[in-house]
Amino acid sequence: MRDFPQVFMDYNNTNNQMPGQEPKRPGKNKGLIKVAVVGLVAGLLGGGIAYGGASALNHNNGDTSYKNGTTKVSNVTVKTNSDATKAFSNVKGAVVSVVNMQKQSSNSSGSDGLYGIFGGGGQSSEKSSDSDSNSLQTASEGSGVVYKKSGKDAYIVTNNHVVSGSSALEIILSNGKKVSGKLVGSDATTDLAVIRVDSDNIKTVAQFGDSSAIQAGQSVLAIGSPLGSEYATSVTQGIISAKKRTVPVNDESGKQTGDATVIQTDAAINPGNSGGALVNLAGQVIGINSMKLASSGNGTSVEGIGFAIPSNEVVSIINQLITNGKVVRPALGVGLVDLSNVDSNSQKDTLKLPSSVTGGVVLMKIYDGSAAQKADLKKYDVITEIDGKKVSSQADLRDVLYDHKVGDKVSVKYYRDGELKSGDITLSESNTQLADQSK
Repeated sequence: MRDFPQVFMDYNNTNNQMPGQEPKRPGKNKGLIKVAVVGLVAGLLGGGIAYGGASALNHNNGDTSYKNGTTKVSNVTVKTNSDATKAFSNVKGAVVSVVNMQKQSSNSSGSDGLYGIFGGGGQSSEKSSDSDSNSLQTASEGSGVVYKKSGKDAYIVTNNHVVSGSSALEIILSNGKKVSGKLVGSDATTDLAVIRVDSDNIKTVAQFGDSSAIQAGQSVLAIGSPLGSEYATSVTQGIISAKKRTVPVNDESGKQTGDATVIQTDAAINPGNSGGALVNLAGQVIGINSMKLASSGNGTSVEGIGFAIPSNEVVSIINQLITNGKVVRPALGVGLVDLSNVDSNSQKDTLKLPSSVTGGVVLMKIYDGSAAQKADLKKYDVITEIDGKKVSSQADLRDVLYDHKVGDKVSVKYYRDGELKSGDITLSESNTQLADQSK
């Protein structure tokens, strides 16, 4: 299960429970129902008393007009065939629920309680022997998007943290039919995974749009299974809040492994929406919903800040997963910070940058054996251009690198002690072990 930073809500576990516990279905609040019912009854009684008194007086006066109710339903109709409804109609059949099934220990002592009877697809406690045995039970639920049919197979993209730790995967299609899924490959760095299912039952396949063409302020839809399959194919509407945000990515131990470049949206995204579709009004998938900002880190509650993996990156990753079962990406082997996050005094005194340089990435670490070390890059060098493209942030650098393969040679321009330099770098394979051997 993917471990996001504290400020992020992980959508894999839709109920914030430990794996193996039955996901709690959001039932009706009995307390609220009781209050509502009492209020309703009291209102009726009050109305009845007032109505009875009034009716007695009116009856004495011979007025029977109260018997003739005249309220009618207006015949005005609203045109519902909007761009949003068309977009939702195009995509909804391709959005599925993904159920993560894991092996859980059960025994005949009855400790499983009702879970042994109602557990998600696992063996009932009646079938357990006196000793512990393994059974498959629902650990969590998320969402996914069918994006391809090829012969007897259909392919679904979802989040890596939705499928992480699974012993089996159950896919609930938009029509409610349940089918078995097989994990093709996953990538923890981008939090993406691909699942293969039998294509016989697949009727709708989603199309990807160009995420580089989106604009802040444009309307989008988020489609998925918030709180699990009970609310499958739920749709919310919002806008693109920002085309690119850089957010930290942590591994299961809590160690930061890198950064992700994501789309920010205010469309409501809730636990269980992970792996679902972020859709433009043309009915194209422009992102895969992955996480939301739940708090600012100082205890302040946050609303309307959700993130989706851009479709252009999704397509690149899932194609590699289909071909190789894994993702091999080129890297410089450096630790970075955006120049915009460096104060002006440090830019002038430490980096010695000309005032005309306003964007770039600062090299804070050079790892032994890395491509950057072999290209003679140094700590505090500021990269402003790579492969002929301007670099203003880590997101820009990552976009350029991920357009290349391991072994490609790219040009680089950078500032060192205020002087503009240039050179070439031969991209090497990313190696997280280099992080323990910083220069």
